[in-house]
Amino acid sequence: MTSYVLKAHEERGALPESWRVHPRCPFCDILHGKNLAYKVYEDDKTIAILDIAPLRPGHTLVIPKLHIPRVSELPDEFAAACGLVVSKVSRAIAGALQNTSLNVVCNQEYAQAVPHVHYHIIPAPRSGSNPGASASTTPGAVGDTAERRDRVTMPLTEQEIHWRELEVRSQLDEGDAMRLVESIRAHL
Repeated sequence: MTSYVLKAHEERGALPESWRVHPRCPFCDILHGKNLAYKVYEDDKTIAILDIAPLRPGHTLVIPKLHIPRVSELPDEFAAACGLVVSKVSRAIAGALQNTSLNVVCNQEYAQAVPHVHYHIIPAPRSGSNPGASASTTPGAVGDTAERRDRVTMPLTEQEIHWRELEVRSQLDEGDAMRLVESIRAHL
């Protein structure tokens, strides 16, 4: 089996140059030192960085060091490397935040803000917290009406879900980022 895999790899040829870097990709810019990032982990095929607009503290991105827009097009060796790093960084985040609940998400086209494969590792909210609540959706808030409360319990459209997710995001604070990076790295 090993000789078959090695032979297939040898005969595959070089990866197209367009797969290595994209001139307008913020992740490629990070990989090539043009943009700064809060690096949690790095190896020869991947990098893990804190999301600059996190859904929750510890929201981390695992990114292959190859510009591929769709996970379905990711070469096997990069897919395997991403899988290992997602698992490794997830354990570190769970240890750093003392919270084993998290989501791992990889979007392909739908809801993909940057067309470069990346996996989101998002710590889950702690029990009893409601990170998506706002004055407009909390019962009893100023301007609250029965109609608005009913609307909150109705299923949301795709667009409403995206807007709610965007509303709870804020820019990553540098001090918070440095503390998170240090804490997560300590658990790698």
